[in-house]
Amino acid sequence: MDDINFPFKNLLELAEAFSQQGGKYLFIDEVHKQPNWIVQLKNIYDFHPKLNVVFTGSSILELDHSKADLSRRAILYTMKGLSFREYLEIETGELFKYLTLNEILTNHEQIAFDIVNKIKPLKYFANYCRYGYYPYYLQNAETYSIKLSELINLVVEQDLLYIANIDKEHYAKIKRFLYLLSQYVPVKPNISSLSAEMGMSRNTIANYIHYLERAEILTTVYTSDKRFKGLAKPEKLLLFHPNLYFAIANDNANSGSLRETFFVNQLGYKHRIEIPEQGDFLINETYTFEIGGKSKTNKQISGLQNSYIVSDDIEIGFKNKIPLWLFGFLY
Repeated sequence: MDDINFPFKNLLELAEAFSQQGGKYLFIDEVHKQPNWIVQLKNIYDFHPKLNVVFTGSSILELDHSKADLSRRAILYTMKGLSFREYLEIETGELFKYLTLNEILTNHEQIAFDIVNKIKPLKYFANYCRYGYYPYYLQNAETYSIKLSELINLVVEQDLLYIANIDKEHYAKIKRFLYLLSQYVPVKPNISSLSAEMGMSRNTIANYIHYLERAEILTTVYTSDKRFKGLAKPEKLLLFHPNLYFAIANDNANSGSLRETFFVNQLGYKHRIEIPEQGDFLINETYTFEIGGKSKTNKQISGLQNSYIVSDDIEIGFKNKIPLWLFGFLY
């Protein structure tokens, strides 16, 4: 739908012509580029009930905004970016089965040993964190960060304007906010300090965080303490996946943020993630994880049951110390 040579007045006219020629399956890409696309899809559904329509779009916010209008007519899916496992399959030609969290926790040493016998995961991990999340890196890995930066600009300058009706004067401030976030160590965000630094109200900051999370630019993680859940203040604020740090901050990305972002991104697809009183992350209200480099110790989680160290820069773990890269095999 972003083709200037689209030969029909609208989607309904296309569907009618296609159906008349015996078409049964109509695939529409970048559907949100067509004006009034939601109404047109409704009309196609109502007027051509035997026609199967699959539509895709790159604007998460616009498609997410359509859920209520299309709820009785369409099933909407959000396609995840490549897991580290999927990236490895593309890069090496080897096939790897995806793992459950329980398999990793109970048998990570043998699993890692078997994988390391096939390939050297650390050889690929840094590149995955830099450009491996979206498959269009295959077109040109060197220009990937530039394209990703353009995508961020598109979200801020077009999607947020359409959905959230943001003030155009805030574009530069939002981009500055993302840049600062990419360089900070992972700490609890202070909304009041952000408000003062960015020159925007607390409510405006909170609103932008909400929409940037929906657009899969940010990830928020909340406390596991039930006493404070109603306050709805995030305990940690991270970019959605590691590639974003390199697109925003180039080589100035904070290593601690990269590790935690990878961990949260790969587990967040299927698991509940919270911030506990002790340790970095609580998964499914059961397992506590502390994230760090290869020299990370048990100090921060000493005495906790079901607690694990997740270490970067190691191939194979030992006992409750698990390689960070292995959590990229969860889907």
